[in-house]
Amino acid sequence: MSENSRPDGRAWDQLRPITITPGYQKYAEGSALIEMGTTKVLCAASLDDRVPAFMKGEGRGWVTAEYSMLPRATNTRSIRERESGKISGRSQEIQRLIGRSLRAITDLNALGERTVNIDCDVIQADGGTRTAGHHWVLRSPQPGTTNAGQK
Repeated sequence: MSENSRPDGRAWDQLRPITITPGYQKYAEGSALIEMGTTKVLCAASLDDRVPAFMKGEGRGWVTAEYSMLPRATNTRSIRERESGKISGRSQEIQRLIGRSLRAITDLNALGERTVNIDCDVIQADGGTRTAGHHWVLRSPQPGTTNAGQK
């Protein structure tokens, strides 16, 4: 590392290499493994034929997100948040960011009374975990298509 580079050797203005592997999970309606440098995040979308109680009868859908980090995703092991019984402020912030961002770009009327659940699990964290889910969404299939993008 020099004064002109980051700890991983990249220049200050150089992005991490990004690789998105769509269709990573067999059973999810949509999924991808997102790799940004050595950061790895697995995102999956599931579709439920119901909406939250506050939306019943409106004819619109909902998009929500969950975010978690595996205990050994970082250089020191962390305790699973479910063991503590409380989601950290950081995880809540990221879940809300992903959910709000997706709702802003989704035609909720086109979903009907269905919920899209997005699960993002950090497998390995080396920076940029907040943005990995957004990268997947920008490259994911449109509603009504399969992982391969076919109708």
